[in-house]
Amino acid sequence: MELWFAERHTQNVKFSIRVDRQLYSGQSDHQRIDIFESKEFGRFLTLDGFMMLTEKDEFIYHEMIAHVPMAVHPNVEKVLVIGGGDGGVVRELCKYRDIKHIDLVEVDPLVVEVCREYLPSVACRLDDERVHIRHDDGLRFLRSVENEYDLIIADTTDPFGPSEGLFTKEFYGSCYKALKEDGIMMNQHESPFYEEDAITTQKIHQRIISSFPISKVYQAHVPSYATGHWLFGFASKVYHPVRNLDSVSWNMKGISTRYYTTNLHSGSFTLPYYVEELLKNVE
Repeated sequence: MELWFAERHTQNVKFSIRVDRQLYSGQSDHQRIDIFESKEFGRFLTLDGFMMLTEKDEFIYHEMIAHVPMAVHPNVEKVLVIGGGDGGVVRELCKYRDIKHIDLVEVDPLVVEVCREYLPSVACRLDDERVHIRHDDGLRFLRSVENEYDLIIADTTDPFGPSEGLFTKEFYGSCYKALKEDGIMMNQHESPFYEEDAITTQKIHQRIISSFPISKVYQAHVPSYATGHWLFGFASKVYHPVRNLDSVSWNMKGISTRYYTTNLHSGSFTLPYYVEELLKNVE
């Protein structure tokens, strides 16, 4: 008998992966957490039945949300990661010697524990001495923070359940307040292809542009995510993600990546026409 994991993308579309075995299943105070093992994607994490990451392609998502701002901002020393309990964003940030302090605010401590045990290649830098893990609601944490971070990365799940408050106008306004005068905020922007997801993408973009003077959307191809076409958001008080890209300085750092390059960085902000239209309709 074959075991398959299936994630519903729309009422008419499902994405399936054949599973060799289920390594973990548990219910935290916030959500159901499952770890599966498959031949094609290796181990993968799901929350409440929704795909969060796979060993095979997680590097794409994590590199594109972490290295894009790091190649633009000239002096990132203090970073806030909201969500990201799997540790993938932290792993990428820890490649930078100049970063002195990383706060990881993850509401669900069980996510961190499970990923430490079953996804060690992703969670491998959570014990770095610069990383400080706080189990708190991201929006509640931000309400008491002002002018503190050079970079905020909102590595959130989809905009419902535990992460619903992290897609509100209040959240993005709180991020703006928590950033220093030249700070950058990054977020995952969902997929623009299916109608329901496209509406979510528009709402996110509309809320961000009402808080930040510079707000740009870029893309990457993440095979295990809905349609494989995924968007990210770059929001800043000062820096433009392409005009202020310092390719020479970033490449001199010798950061090891498998997907991100500074050439790809610039190209990723060139969006398909249908996505441009989607975003222009709310700008």
